[in-house]
Amino acid sequence: MEILNNIPVNLTPEKIFKTLRMRKDNETISSAVAELLEMVHPIVNAKAVYEVSYVDNKTDDSLDINGIKFTSRVLRVNLDGVNRVFPYVVTCGREIDGITIADNDTMKPFLLDTIKEVTVHLANHYLRRYLADKYALGQTSAMAPGSLEDWPITQQKELFSIFGNVEEKIGVKLTNSFLMTPIKSTSGII
Repeated sequence: MEILNNIPVNLTPEKIFKTLRMRKDNETISSAVAELLEMVHPIVNAKAVYEVSYVDNKTDDSLDINGIKFTSRVLRVNLDGVNRVFPYVVTCGREIDGITIADNDTMKPFLLDTIKEVTVHLANHYLRRYLADKYALGQTSAMAPGSLEDWPITQQKELFSIFGNVEEKIGVKLTNSFLMTPIKSTSGII
């Protein structure tokens, strides 16, 4: 298992506006984005954990990854010719969640949420490049519990069990409804 801390993310106003699908010419929004980025830059700490894992015990609708059973026909079919996979969890980090915004401000929470979204997207992209370089991977794809009806979100529990205490390792907690906090976190199998 490897933990990646302080994943480099280059947060720029241009990336935020591109995600918002807005032009940068709105002075109020531009000013708010600049102010939020100034708050985020010193504390942003995107993280990831992954495990080099092996697939075995394939049946019609299940398979084992590192001895943990996953039930999904689509996952099993997608991994038909694959023996090595990379389960992962990536997060924007809890540090950004600590930023407080005045209750009467309706725009900045939305913009901060977008900054968190861009952060986790950049961190996820970094992890995929990192794995491709380190393990000489060709074309890859990823699947996540809950992304398909055939692979329910309840299987997040099994995915997280691969890593032990994910909250202790990178600050991501799995809720009783199998969602993650910080909310701008992602998990799956590459």
